[in-house]
Amino acid sequence: MEKIALVTGSSRGIGRAVAAELARQGWAVCINYRVREDCARSLLEQLTAEGCRAMMVRADVSQRDQVEAMVRRVEDTFGPVSLLVNNAGVAGQALFQDISEELWRRYFSVNVDGAFHTIQAVLPHMLHQHAGCIVNISSIWGQRGASCEVTYSCTKAALIGLTRSLAMELAPTHIRVNCVAPGVIRTDMLDALPPEVLPQLAQETPLGRLGTPEDIAHAVAFLAGDGASFITGQVLTCDGGFIL
Repeated sequence: MEKIALVTGSSRGIGRAVAAELARQGWAVCINYRVREDCARSLLEQLTAEGCRAMMVRADVSQRDQVEAMVRRVEDTFGPVSLLVNNAGVAGQALFQDISEELWRRYFSVNVDGAFHTIQAVLPHMLHQHAGCIVNISSIWGQRGASCEVTYSCTKAALIGLTRSLAMELAPTHIRVNCVAPGVIRTDMLDALPPEVLPQLAQETPLGRLGTPEDIAHAVAFLAGDGASFITGQVLTCDGGFIL
C-alpha cells in the first residue's frame, strides 16, 4: 500500500507540523485547510521545493460533501489514502452556562463529525486493501477535563472513545486506529493568553517546557510507521508529564 496521507486542518499549528514531518518521511501528503489558503500554499511551496510530494485541498470537514470531494481529489492525484490524521478542530474558552446551543453544535460538527466524515470517506479503500492507519488528535483535556473548556473537552473525549471502539471493530481488517493527546503546545492558539500564563504553564509541566507542534508530529509519525504495527486502540499522551 502506497504511503499517502491526508492531514486535516494542516495549514497551521500542529497539523502543519504533522504534514511536514510525514512529507519529509516519504509520504505523499494532502494539506487540508478551510480558511487560511495563504498558510496552506506556503507549506505546499516549501515541501515541493524540498522534493516532497504534496497537494492542498480546501474543505470544511463538518460538511460531508466537501470531505468526500477532497478524498476523491487525493485519490485522483496520489491514490487511496493509507494514513488519515484527524487534526482539524475548533477551541475556545467559556463558562458552561454561557455556551449557546449553536456553539455546542459547532464544536461537535468540526471536532467529532469531522472525524466521522473523513473516516467514512477513506475507509472503503482501506477495507479493500486490508490495511491502513488512522490517527485522531485528541487532547489531555479529553482525558481529564478542563473548566471553562467543557465543550472542547467533551469533543476530545469523544475522539478517544471513537479511537478505542473503532480500533476493536477494524482490527480484523488490519486497519490500526490510535490517538495522540497533546498537552500544552506552543501554537498561535496560546497567543490569546496573558503573557505571564505561559511561563506558569511551563513550570507546571514536569519536563519544564511547553510542547511544540513538532513534538506532536513525531508522535503521529511513530504511530503511522512500521515500528507501531502492533499498536492499536491506544492514546499516546504527549504532554511533558502535565497530567501526571
